[in-house]
Amino acid sequence: MNAPNLEKEKKYNKWVVVLSIVIPIAVAVLFGVNLRDLGFDVAPLTMLPPIYAAINGLTALILIAAVVAIKKKNIVLHENLMTTAIGCSVIFLVLYVAYHMTSDSTVFGGEGAIKYIYYFILITHILLSIVIIPFVLITYVRAITNSIERHKKIAKITFPMWLYVALTGVIVYLMISPYYA
Repeated sequence: MNAPNLEKEKKYNKWVVVLSIVIPIAVAVLFGVNLRDLGFDVAPLTMLPPIYAAINGLTALILIAAVVAIKKKNIVLHENLMTTAIGCSVIFLVLYVAYHMTSDSTVFGGEGAIKYIYYFILITHILLSIVIIPFVLITYVRAITNSIERHKKIAKITFPMWLYVALTGVIVYLMISPYYA
């Protein structure tokens, strides 16, 4: 990689570190805040879970389409799809936090083996949703700074993790949706 690209990447990497720390902390803090408990007269945003689950599903489809596009050497389409996938993830996150700031948490009501399967999927989804943040950001930075070989290397790790997070988001929603009040 040439020196100008490395310098650009270093500038962006400071933001990668900051965002990789701030986003999970902000989500955790906001997740614990219920506006109604603080005296705000807000209606629960009960319509959001199927919407943000659909956004997760759309993100998964976009990620797959982006891989197909790059394998066909359609770089512009790949770039546009990846930018859209990041945008979908940001929209998901905003809606997810908005829902949890206005609604009580839903308890999973399944019993037996399905309960353990649900919690395994949920826990791995949550943990990887935190881990994926720096991977997505680093992968994106390497692309926009034209560090393509380094981009390809990390993208091979980022893609399956991000796809897992997107798909398990849908699965978690489908499993818990019968228990929404």
